[in-house]
Amino acid sequence: MVELRLGHTPDADDAFMFYGIASGKVNSAEFEIKHVIEDIETLNNRALDHELDVTAISAHAYAYLRNYVILRCGASFGLNYGPVIISKKRFTIPELSHTTIAIPGRMTSAYLISRIALGNYPEMEMPFHMIPSAVREGEVDAGLVIHEGQITFDAYGLLKVLDLGRWWNDITNGLAVPLGINVASSKTMSDFQIKEFEHLFKDSILYGLNHFDDALDYAMTYSRGQARDVIGKFIGMYVNRLTIDMGTEGVASIQRMFELASNKGILKENIPSLIKG
Repeated sequence: MVELRLGHTPDADDAFMFYGIASGKVNSAEFEIKHVIEDIETLNNRALDHELDVTAISAHAYAYLRNYVILRCGASFGLNYGPVIISKKRFTIPELSHTTIAIPGRMTSAYLISRIALGNYPEMEMPFHMIPSAVREGEVDAGLVIHEGQITFDAYGLLKVLDLGRWWNDITNGLAVPLGINVASSKTMSDFQIKEFEHLFKDSILYGLNHFDDALDYAMTYSRGQARDVIGKFIGMYVNRLTIDMGTEGVASIQRMFELASNKGILKENIPSLIKG
């Protein structure tokens, strides 16, 4: 068996997707999997240093990687929903462009999409789970929220001032919002091994969907204190049809994000090929 260093986040949707593998209900004689659990921005940076064989990353981070290929399964796409910018008061888009906004990481897809929408606004980077409190306490004027924070910010008495999911839907004529993807190393893995892992991962996702309550029980261990109905809603949003196979729609949305960012001078990288094979 080949040892596989597998990076994923301590987020409920990732836990849900890997439930089949973690529970032993879905397995492979090909790999001995070593789980590396880190927040998404840490995984983005670890991928830059090519420390992992397979890992979850932000779609944005793929612009800076080499010798990794995107897997067709396991991605998180918003379907007319996605990251939101929150505040204690209303802002127009021109006002937000000059407002200090807390961000969850400069390589997150949420940050890149917000830059496409707002330009080069003042920012303050901080861990994603601290952003709602920072906005509520007045440390920053606004915050860019991801993960379950997209649906729980009102518990902090905050307002949604820009829905980037709907904004993206409008400017792209309905493309899905590209957020998280999974990549495999073409440096440490053969084409056969990449395909084998992709089949294993897809089977794990399907197992979770077909045993939703059991997979949700497992995901609740990564709930960060959120209620079961909140985590169930979040998983239902981000483990969707494009998670099983992103297909041409998913590829097109990632390519569109990179094109818009390049056209605005935000992204200057030569983008590698998006899909293997």
